[in-house]
Amino acid sequence: MSRHPRRVTSRVSSPEASQALFEQHVLPEIEVLLRVARSLTRNDADAEDLVQDTLIRAYRAIERFDGRHPRAWLLTILRNTHINRNRRQRPELLRDPEGTSRQLNELAAVDVTDAGVDAGFDAEIERALAELDEPFRSVLQLVDVEGLTYAEAAELLGVPAGTVMSRLHRARGRIRDRLDRAGLAPRSH
Repeated sequence: MSRHPRRVTSRVSSPEASQALFEQHVLPEIEVLLRVARSLTRNDADAEDLVQDTLIRAYRAIERFDGRHPRAWLLTILRNTHINRNRRQRPELLRDPEGTSRQLNELAAVDVTDAGVDAGFDAEIERALAELDEPFRSVLQLVDVEGLTYAEAAELLGVPAGTVMSRLHRARGRIRDRLDRAGLAPRSH
């Protein structure tokens, strides 16, 4: 028996029932959605827009949701919404190559430094992250920075959990190797 019992009556539902389901399954996941959206968009305003679009889609589909695994369901909606938004933006980016270059430069200039950490270490981490291929960087961002589980990251990226674990292991190894070459890796005792 499911932890989240579902009404099995007619498909027609009251707005109150939809609201109750939305509050039960969706509202507790908003912070996770925001963290993941920020990692996907690398921009707070775009992340908020992405989450808002995701919430609208989730509300419209809440009556069809079976009540199991709300986070995975919402992350799937978020991922698909993000993909659809990027598809719509592509023609505009092709018409404005100058704007495209400017946007890419802005993304590359994201400051991830922490005032309490040595600047040389931070610079080396940034270089190591920039050198990672996107699939490895995405997994590292979602699991190590955003705190998603392997299963959640896998659901969001549309890959098996084993692929997430493999990519994460390789990404961490590449960063560790880079830090070791720079003489900044922590020493084993």
